[in-house]
Amino acid sequence: MTTGPAEARIDTGRPHPARVYDYLLGGKDHYPVDQALSEQMPPEAKEAVAQNRAFMHRAAGWAARSGIDQFLDVGTGIPTRPNLHQVVQEINPAARVVYTDNDPIVLRHAEALLVSTPEGATDYLEEDVREPAKILEHAGAVLDFGRPVALSLIALMHFVPDEDDPYGITRTLLDALAPGSCLVLSHFTKDFLSGEQDRTDEYRASGITLRPRTRPEVARFFDGLDLVDPGLVTAPRWNPGAAVPESRDATDSFHVGVARVRP
Repeated sequence: MTTGPAEARIDTGRPHPARVYDYLLGGKDHYPVDQALSEQMPPEAKEAVAQNRAFMHRAAGWAARSGIDQFLDVGTGIPTRPNLHQVVQEINPAARVVYTDNDPIVLRHAEALLVSTPEGATDYLEEDVREPAKILEHAGAVLDFGRPVALSLIALMHFVPDEDDPYGITRTLLDALAPGSCLVLSHFTKDFLSGEQDRTDEYRASGITLRPRTRPEVARFFDGLDLVDPGLVTAPRWNPGAAVPESRDATDSFHVGVARVRP
């Protein structure tokens, strides 16, 4: 597991997306600056991130039950049980997981919490999604890219602005994956937010880059892939085999989907 002097590099003077997310999930690994920004968000924000987390659990479980036993999770965030490896290794104890994030506080907790089953493997890399080649190089020491891998980009790409080419980054990661692999992605959207709920300007004013995208813009991340039913939907509605709610939930803030890499 990659380690480093994380504590000395944690910036407590500016909010960080991983720590804001931790606060909204009810965690304890954040600072006053993260709490202050979180409390500017609409009341629905906490439910929205909980729905997004629940989608990750369902999608990771679906991938493991579908026979995928390798996972590359980019933008891991602060560990919150159950973590992705706990979800998939409960289904397949031999599953192998590589986590990646660019916040030193995540590294600090990864050393304590991201512990694998004896049969499987769990590793952690401190790296930025804007360096996909470095991520793939490290992950290749743990994962076999000649076999299917589930690439997880959960609540991440809306922090990558257009000028950093989020679609190109995603394509670089996908191009390294074998047929039968899958992309698991969730992305923040303002499609369903009222003017009162939209606090995008407050988020940006804190110094965090935030680029909400519309459904057609999120769909572009899945170009060339085969979407798994129920397709590109909001987080509460992604649940293969279950009845789809007839009405949209008032807290819907994420477009989500899972798609297979074609042969």
